[in-house]
Amino acid sequence: MAAARGSTGLALALLVLVVAVSGATARNRSRRQMGSGKISNSYYSGPSGGLNSYDAWDDEEHYVITEDRLNEIRSEMMYPYKDPNDYQKDINDLTPQIDKKLNFRFPFYGFLFNYTWVSLHGFLGFSVPTSEPQTYPLTFPQPDWPVKNDPSFIGPFYSKCVMGEIGGEETDTRRPGVYYRIERDLYERYDQFGVELRERAKWDIREGIVGAEAFTPKHIVITTWKNVSFNGGNSNSRARRVTNTFQLMVATDEVRSYALFNYLHMGWTTHTEAGGDGNEGQGGIPAYVGFNAGNGTSAYPYTPYSQTMYIRDLTSTGMANGFPGRHIFRIDEKILAGNCRHELYGSNLPLVFAPEQGNMLGGNLVNISGPCFGPNTLVKCRFYDREVEGVVRDTNTAFCVQPRLFATGFVDIAVSLDGGPYYWKGQYYVETPLTSAETVMFANDDYQLAEPGSLRLQWLWHNLTMDQSAKVTISLYGYRETTNTPELVYIDTIAEGSNDGIQDISTADFMGNDNWDYLDIEVGLIHINLTNPGTYLSGLKSSPTLWSRPVPLAWYFGPQWERVYGSEWAARVCNRWIENDRNLKHFAGEVIRCPCRIEQAVANKGLYVPDFDCDRDGNTACDEHRGAIHCVRAGMVNNDGAGQQCCYDIDGYLMMTSDTMWGGNPHRAHNLGMRPFYESNKMPSLSHWYHDVAPFYSCCRWQGEQSQGCTTYRFERRASQDCVGYQPPSAATVFGDPHFYTFDDVQYTFNGKGEYVLTRVNTNRNQLDVQARFEQAPDNEMGPVFATQLTAIAARDNFSTTVEIRLRPTEAQWRYKLNVLVNQKYLYFDRYPEKMQIFRGMLVYVPTYIHNQSQVIVLFQSGAGVENQTKGLFGNWSNDPGDDFVLPDGTQANVDILNSESIYERFGLQWMLDDKEDPYRGGSLFYHENGRSSSNYYDPDFLPEFEKTPDIPDNSTLDVEEVKRVCGSSYQCAYDFIMTERRDVAVFTKFYQDEFVNIKSSGLETIISCGALPTPQNGRKNTFAFTPGTMVKFECDPGYILVGEARRWCYASGDWNWPEDGEVNCMSEAQYKTMYVGIQAGIVFSILIPIVAALVCFGFHLKSQADEMDRETVGRHAGYNVARGSSRSGTSSEPSTLVKAPPPGGRQQQQQFGAPNMDSSPRAERHEMPVRYESSY
Repeated sequence: MAAARGSTGLALALLVLVVAVSGATARNRSRRQMGSGKISNSYYSGPSGGLNSYDAWDDEEHYVITEDRLNEIRSEMMYPYKDPNDYQKDINDLTPQIDKKLNFRFPFYGFLFNYTWVSLHGFLGFSVPTSEPQTYPLTFPQPDWPVKNDPSFIGPFYSKCVMGEIGGEETDTRRPGVYYRIERDLYERYDQFGVELRERAKWDIREGIVGAEAFTPKHIVITTWKNVSFNGGNSNSRARRVTNTFQLMVATDEVRSYALFNYLHMGWTTHTEAGGDGNEGQGGIPAYVGFNAGNGTSAYPYTPYSQTMYIRDLTSTGMANGFPGRHIFRIDEKILAGNCRHELYGSNLPLVFAPEQGNMLGGNLVNISGPCFGPNTLVKCRFYDREVEGVVRDTNTAFCVQPRLFATGFVDIAVSLDGGPYYWKGQYYVETPLTSAETVMFANDDYQLAEPGSLRLQWLWHNLTMDQSAKVTISLYGYRETTNTPELVYIDTIAEGSNDGIQDISTADFMGNDNWDYLDIEVGLIHINLTNPGTYLSGLKSSPTLWSRPVPLAWYFGPQWERVYGSEWAARVCNRWIENDRNLKHFAGEVIRCPCRIEQAVANKGLYVPDFDCDRDGNTACDEHRGAIHCVRAGMVNNDGAGQQCCYDIDGYLMMTSDTMWGGNPHRAHNLGMRPFYESNKMPSLSHWYHDVAPFYSCCRWQGEQSQGCTTYRFERRASQDCVGYQPPSAATVFGDPHFYTFDDVQYTFNGKGEYVLTRVNTNRNQLDVQARFEQAPDNEMGPVFATQLTAIAARDNFSTTVEIRLRPTEAQWRYKLNVLVNQKYLYFDRYPEKMQIFRGMLVYVPTYIHNQSQVIVLFQSGAGVENQTKGLFGNWSNDPGDDFVLPDGTQANVDILNSESIYERFGLQWMLDDKEDPYRGGSLFYHENGRSSSNYYDPDFLPEFEKTPDIPDNSTLDVEEVKRVCGSSYQCAYDFIMTERRDVAVFTKFYQDEFVNIKSSGLETIISCGALPTPQNGRKNTFAFTPGTMVKFECDPGYILVGEARRWCYASGDWNWPEDGEVNCMSEAQYKTMYVGIQAGIVFSILIPIVAALVCFGFHLKSQADEMDRETVGRHAGYNVARGSSRSGTSSEPSTLVKAPPPGGRQQQQQFGAPNMDSSPRAERHEMPVRYESSY
């Protein structure tokens, strides 16, 4: 994917005229331009008119070009060149090139230049041209670089040329030779020539190549080779009159650069050293046509013309701006051709298109070039697995509207002509609805309210068409998951109007709507399209479309919800979601734990990425997490499709929903989605909004934090997980020239040269390879530096794609510091949607505050390492520093940790990669371009400096005190300072070392946590801290009274103290009074009930005694005695017998059950008592 810097809007350029400035100036200008059909001027005149002849103009006046004048000057292919002003008299056969100062920044092929070499040999160079003998065909980049020179150049016709002669049939009598003209600072130019040149180049480029819709040239260089002949022609023939005339125009705004090749006449193809004949310059190996970046990096031969017989067709092909012989390219970062090539054949032809990315919901208008289109060509575009019909614009360009795609990241885009095979191919980046550029938005946040009133909608109108009078339709779509297949359904047309970018909406207009079938929808998107697309884009059947990001829908459905559910509609909507969520699978226990502190979250780059909606280094709005200063999300989706979010307050502590509704929480649906996307709970962005974000509105934002719905949301359905059990990772690093810290914190220096294994895991369950390339450090003022530096890293995890990160050459770091390749494809992270890119098994992202790709972070699906299974230069991760130096075969290396030479020979070199895959080391993961391999980077004769602190050379400007002042006690810093003699290198080494040590000591330390201590409802606490030594004090809001333990302490064991007075609670004063009265009543009743019970028992006792005495008295009066058995317990253990009393002096006649005869016993008589009945309670 190329650097996406073009507009995402329509590529059909419409002429916009500049408004006249003042009346007097406009009238003067009109008179001058209307005076004659042809304008002449003594300063600049040429035989062909147009820009070669223009009217003199006072620089104090602002010249404004008219549409007719612009069409006139654009009707010529060749840009202006003047004799003698532009003629380079210093260039001749003996002096074929001269250098020129540009005095501005010119981006070319990844490098940045401010000078150039103008050469008679058909190129514009940016380094000293090679003077070495060349063999044909020419090969670029130079395979023997740096032994041989590899020049950087733009070559419309790179060949050995000589000054030619004008033939008798030619009408242009300007001298043969090289013409060179440079025009700077065209933004501030108001003279006629400056304005006309700027406008001509601007529209030629905008209409000539896709993706240049917003380009305006700031500087222009025009180089013309007129009547140049081939070297080696026969001196006694007319060879000097066999000539070529061609031109190079380059334009730049110092960020983007474009080149136009104009071929006016081609009389010869080959000079004699390349096999051409001496009379006509034909045969042999024709000229090289294309671009070379130089320094052994990259080259772009313009196929099929370069060094082939097809070079003859250059004057009749191209067709840029409709001119046969004009070819156009974008050339700043990589080379992109903007014109078709009939002669190309094959099954993988390069497709150039813009924009190179779009929303997965579809509707993006994509301009395509590569094939040659006829007016009746049937064009089909295939995006991933969906086909759409395209529309031909001109010979070089067609366009298609991207359909809706169930995919994200890079997908194939291909073009078929007239039903043929899809030979023209490229890679198109599909964005999620949340990461895609926002093209439709509300003017403020009122749309989030339950009753917003009026709203203003805005959109990027030029992304539909440049015609603001075009009619557009604004629709509302809804998203829901009621079955296993998610639905994106049309709900209503909410407005129709002009494409002016603004539409006011009154929610009162929707109060009477009846959308009964859609009342279960809580997630919506605004959709804007052209009402009649064919009127503005000829032949287009489906309109380009703009989409908003997901939005809540109370502004539309609120009145209908109220009619159906009543005034408590928000609670009913929330309860509906709660019931549905309870029926789904429990997921929160499977997501990764949050770190306790913000330092841990930032340091754990292997699991977490910044939440771009609450990023302390980017977007600090944090609208969904008020009070947070930074949030992170789980970078990779888990097996259930779920994710985690962790937010941190100003003190750096984890914010939890048990304390505030604004805390982070686990997500049932990861915001990046999970394949296959066409299933519920897996749709990127939309599933996340459906399950996790929309309920936050209905349960909390529209009801309030203390509502029952929000309480259920916070404490049950989306409760934050505390950090108890969080295990920070370990880390290893390499930096400087180069110095290592292993996973177990062993420090050593190893200056290997070549490709090496940093860490390797190779088990049945886990595979991980991380490799590094080390190259010799650049020479210093004293000569060669016998130390190396890290220049590239490659990694692959399990079955993930391979990622490679390279340090760009110093001269190429003006825009990007690093190159990133995934599966051998260069990636760029300029635009916000591209800051985070996901691939199979991994995620690659650049922090939002990094704009030059100087920091790239890679996350793997299965983690970055496995304890006790790692080997390589980063050591064996076992928490035992003594076993770090493990060799590829698993044995321990016998090294002296204080001897760098011992480490170098016995350990480091053993982990070097070669061209053949090894079962212990693996194979090289690096993408070797231009015929290179691993062995190209290894030098067996290279021997580094082994001293820990090298001696400072006698003739060096360094001194020991300066090294100590910069480096302190860091031997790594001192080594780099002395070896490179560069203070900036030493400072960076010291800075990075200190940063890594700090990360290990704070961000990767284990923190004891006492866990969540919920804030009571209608209350607050003095701190959200939960680490040992913390004392938490609870208070209640006004009108509430605190009940329970008012203070809690976090112990070193990771436990809160036991709440002796009970868990804290905040009661309203009315509840508390009711509770107080109940307590008092309870106390009274607790005292009275035993007393009353005792009195009742005592009353029963007295009554029993009275009844017994009454019966005894009655018995005696009747002549009977009552006898009964007794026991020690006071209850009868034997049967009682009622016996008749004997007559006086007589004996008892009967005994029951053998009871002893006690008649004669004085004891028995003495103890005779009335019968007493006892009750047992």
